[in-house]
Amino acid sequence: MSYLYVIISVLLLLCLFPMPYGYYTFVRFISMSTFIYLCIKHFKNKQGSIGFIFISLALLFQPFFKLALGRILWNLVDVMVVGILILLFIKEGTNADSQK
Repeated sequence: MSYLYVIISVLLLLCLFPMPYGYYTFVRFISMSTFIYLCIKHFKNKQGSIGFIFISLALLFQPFFKLALGRILWNLVDVMVVGILILLFIKEGTNADSQK
């Protein structure tokens, strides 16, 4: 699952640069889908608190009823989400190392 954190992080960081509008819609759809998948995985692993974070992110990034937050606020949200994903990536890496 950790590779998904990296992929979404890269896509979100690219949103900080001027991109065509279609790219942002693409990122929202991919992010929503990935966050739903991660939510389901975490609930199956009995990690409900992290699952609720992912369902909240899926609702935030869903492309059907868009939130008009403005570019600056969306950039801030993107950076914060990347920070959360990096923390989870590190946490899963240390958990995997300790289980070996």
